[in-house]
Amino acid sequence: MENVSMLIGSEISGNGGLALDTTRKVEFRACCKARLRTPGRGRDNRLTDSRGVAETLYVTEDDELVVHVKDWSCWQGEPTTYSLERVELIDLRAGGRFELLGYEAGYGRPLTLAEALASA
Repeated sequence: MENVSMLIGSEISGNGGLALDTTRKVEFRACCKARLRTPGRGRDNRLTDSRGVAETLYVTEDDELVVHVKDWSCWQGEPTTYSLERVELIDLRAGGRFELLGYEAGYGRPLTLAEALASA
């Protein structure tokens, strides 16, 4: 276990250098299990490196699973938001909200034929 420090809340920059920062620091002891960075999409629906989502899965001292989500943008007027969510194993498995992150952490499994056809 290590000391982990992160932000929750949001920050946004506007015209002329104006900024609104409502972030707060969160600190706790945990072990990082996996990280997943997903690029966002631009106005033309193509992948872009100017916005995206970064997810990090932690296991706390109390064996709780928590995911830190950073939904980020480099564009003026678009917020970057940070959240921390308690999750269950079902959230990290096929069909779960954090399925790809769970797969990175070793909680995933191959899809069944029915699951693959349903998601197509």
